[in-house]
Amino acid sequence: MTAGGELEARAVIRSFYYIICFLVGFFLLSPILLVIPMSFSSVSYLQFPPPDYSWRWYIQFFTDPTWVQPAIQSLQIAILTMFVATTLGTLASFGLVRGKFFGRQGLFTLLISPMIVPIIIIAVALYALFSRLHLTDTIIGVMIGHTIVAIPFVILAVSASLRGFDENMERAARVLGASPLKTFFKITFPLIRPGIISGALFAFIRSFDETVVSIFLCSIEVRTLPKRMWEGIRTEVSPIIAAVSTLLICFSLFLLITMEVYRAKNKKRMLGK
Repeated sequence: MTAGGELEARAVIRSFYYIICFLVGFFLLSPILLVIPMSFSSVSYLQFPPPDYSWRWYIQFFTDPTWVQPAIQSLQIAILTMFVATTLGTLASFGLVRGKFFGRQGLFTLLISPMIVPIIIIAVALYALFSRLHLTDTIIGVMIGHTIVAIPFVILAVSASLRGFDENMERAARVLGASPLKTFFKITFPLIRPGIISGALFAFIRSFDETVVSIFLCSIEVRTLPKRMWEGIRTEVSPIIAAVSTLLICFSLFLLITMEVYRAKNKKRMLGK
């Protein structure tokens, strides 16, 4: 085969690959895309396509206390979870990557097990424990439950950054007289910051979107937005569910795009140096 024919064959294969990826992506996203027009429906039930369009369900979401309060509590819990999970996950990552002790791999498996164990098992176990400690239906209790399922994402993100980190830079800083604390904030932290921020955003999203744990740990005083949506689906099928889902989709996309933009800028800055 000539060089021109080989390039043409590669172009055809690449085009076919892009078409397949587009079709698979469209198939996976099409149910989500249908939710968006239904959220603007003017009728009081889900219908596609909507007979007419209206903002009434978005207005109801932002004016109805039964929806606003769960949204505020979800934000509070997600922010607390993000900070706690990021702190604990970063410390655990340093111990797992830098530490040289027996059972390190077993400890790593234990810490990321919430990603493997079915979430319903974790939720039942947390309910059985927290009900005895009187932590159910409290923001602290829900935050602890969300932190347990969010920590693995932080550990994986930060551990990946630490494994690609050149420890000679830390040694050079120590040789030049920098203290361990100064070395961390001046050398280590700026280099692993993208991993920490990625883990923090994933922890926030994981907490804000958690439903099963919230169903078991929330009751009257505390009610997260996913739990409120679950209750709404059980009792009514209103387009307000589609409106809330659309807002959550846009919010998640905003966070992911922000994370990717920051990662690209940080990579460009590091290459520039």
